[in-house]
Amino acid sequence: MTQTVVDRFLRYVVIDTQSDAASPTQPSTEKQKNLGRVLVADLLAIGVNDAHLDEHGYVYGTIPSNVDKPVPVICYCSHMDTATDFTGTDVKPQIVKNYDGNDIRLVGNTDLVIRRSEHPALADQIGNDIITTDGTTLLGADDKAGLAEIVTAADYLLSHPEIPHGTIRILFTTDEEIGRGVDKVDIAKLGAAFGYTVDGETAGHIEDESFSADGVEIVIWGVAIHPGFAKGRMENAIKIASRIIDRLPPHMAPETTEGREGFLHPTNLQGTMEKASISHIVRAFDEEGLKQEKEVLRRIVEGVMTEFPGSTFSFTVKEQYRNMKMVLDRNPEIIENALEAIRRAGMTPVRGSIRGGTDGSRLSFMGLPCANVFAGGHAFHSPLEWVSRQDMEKAVTTLVELARVWEERS
Repeated sequence: MTQTVVDRFLRYVVIDTQSDAASPTQPSTEKQKNLGRVLVADLLAIGVNDAHLDEHGYVYGTIPSNVDKPVPVICYCSHMDTATDFTGTDVKPQIVKNYDGNDIRLVGNTDLVIRRSEHPALADQIGNDIITTDGTTLLGADDKAGLAEIVTAADYLLSHPEIPHGTIRILFTTDEEIGRGVDKVDIAKLGAAFGYTVDGETAGHIEDESFSADGVEIVIWGVAIHPGFAKGRMENAIKIASRIIDRLPPHMAPETTEGREGFLHPTNLQGTMEKASISHIVRAFDEEGLKQEKEVLRRIVEGVMTEFPGSTFSFTVKEQYRNMKMVLDRNPEIIENALEAIRRAGMTPVRGSIRGGTDGSRLSFMGLPCANVFAGGHAFHSPLEWVSRQDMEKAVTTLVELARVWEERS
């Protein structure tokens, strides 16, 4: 187990699987299926005999129960795609063995440094083996660490039949990073009662709460005219959009909020003199906060538009996901069993909230209540991303123990 989780991880991260929000297909990029086929082959090789890739790029598989008594079917889930924030092409993983506690300078871009002062989790990694990139790409520990850990846990359970466990369903999704990770998941086919996304950060952590999330698309139609005759007549849609962004409250931005504070965040701006669009994401832990943030954004847009009487706009809200705690509070055994599994894996469990979402946020409202278990990665979506071998091994042990706990308590 010590080597296989790392070996798998290193094979998975070099496969480019970035998703694409501009694509209407599922998966949004065909290259995600390249990893899906590798995962199916790996699962078949360890004895997950029904492992397969479906037309949407999802990987399904089953670890059969090895006990006679009824045990709830649980699902282990991770996603195959990587974020669009930074390139994931031509990943060159580096291993810093026996980490000495100093800053880590990345060899492919020496201007980039993983500083201990900026990554306090490194304080717990002295003597461990740290995996990074060379600084020219992201690593993809989000969530290929989770993939490697689930496959390795499955391998361990199947090769150790003396460990009693119920049926475990495996689900690897596409397009999680662009909010479509479970759009095409067949819940009936999956057939699980409860689930765990293996998509968290620090070892020992489990999360039972996520943001509630909406997307807001603002489209502005300005007044276009030849610039030589524009005085008193032109209303430039690009400038209108820029003014809206300029008036966003600084105290409601991701870079100025923390803990349980929500935020407004523009993610895309594009346009011409005639037409411009702004994409926003809106995040809060409760419905009232989400409503208030959208009202703030609408008032800003309406206020700016009064200055441009010849222009018009649309304001379209799309629900993305909701706080999974609303569902998980009705199923306390999901968290209680995970806390016990983390203890048995030799850690002190830490229960927390995600300043974001996972596939589990939406699966919870689709009839599969899901908590989020740590995968061990840090500094997601950036070239400073890193994960340690030892933390991935702890995640594997946690998943094995979780299967055992569900069997014991059923």
